[in-house]
Amino acid sequence: MLAGATGLIGSLMLRALLADPGIAKVQVLARRPLGDSHPKLRVKVVDFGHLPPLEPVDEAYLALGTTIKIAGSQAAFRAVDLIANLEVATAAVAAGARRVALVSAVGAKADSSVFYNRVKGELEDALKAMTLDALVIAQPSLLLGDRKALNQPARFGEEFFAPVMKLISPLLPRQYRPVRGEAVAQSLVTTLPTARGLVVISSDELARMGAG
Repeated sequence: MLAGATGLIGSLMLRALLADPGIAKVQVLARRPLGDSHPKLRVKVVDFGHLPPLEPVDEAYLALGTTIKIAGSQAAFRAVDLIANLEVATAAVAAGARRVALVSAVGAKADSSVFYNRVKGELEDALKAMTLDALVIAQPSLLLGDRKALNQPARFGEEFFAPVMKLISPLLPRQYRPVRGEAVAQSLVTTLPTARGLVVISSDELARMGAG
């Protein structure tokens, strides 16, 4: 099961999941039809505030996310990045999932003074409290990828800082270096099926794993 399939990381995870011969079916939760078709793909159009019971599922991938600018307020941002992801995880566990993967962010911490990092940290902590066989959390730094090709609104921070970050990347601590969206997606898809317990993957590890 995948939530957030229209986003940068989610769309790349969907592509990888559909291409995996070991996966029989991919159930996508979305606010609107995807417009894509595949023999394995099942798209369920939902209201993330009122999720229906899900079909049986083994693994859940959480990639719902927005920005405060797009959402319009901190409360609206929190409703997507924290509440919607948590509701999906809860519904997935109720449907049988015991393995969950999350796209979080570097610096995620529930007591952070930075609102964005605090929300990400609260979600991580809520998922850690669930009864799971495996929880894999990716904590990427600045994401590199072509959102325009996915018909997504550009994110100012990524557009503005990406060129600068590429130049100074060798001078930054490894966990803060930019990482390609493909690397994040591939790392989660390859790690979750065999993971045990809590696995947190930093940005530099995501880049290394995604290059393999």
